[in-house]
Amino acid sequence: MFGIPGKQAVTLTPKAVAQVLKLMEGKGHVGLRLGVKKGGCAGMEYTMEFVDQIDNHDEVIEQNGARVMIAPMAQMFLFGTEIDYESSLLESGFKFNNPNVTEACGCGESIKFAGM
Repeated sequence: MFGIPGKQAVTLTPKAVAQVLKLMEGKGHVGLRLGVKKGGCAGMEYTMEFVDQIDNHDEVIEQNGARVMIAPMAQMFLFGTEIDYESSLLESGFKFNNPNVTEACGCGESIKFAGM
């Protein structure tokens, strides 16, 4: 993983920790896997999926019991990202505060990284 010794690659806010724990406990999964894929109007999109088994190549982030795995191909794109969870009357979901993003589409669903 691309990183700084002693510093997690990705951090979670208390709201994100609570939501990940809720999802893990409710469905009996070991955590959530984060990734990126090509798509959207800005070129890339975040992906999230339930994980029942940790892959040997995943970067595992644990914070206050919440477990997030970072897919190998996404590790360089997600370093330094803070994951939050927001809930409003209109929508609820995880929000990614990623310092590696250079552009985002108007709806906030797709992103672009430097050099892509």
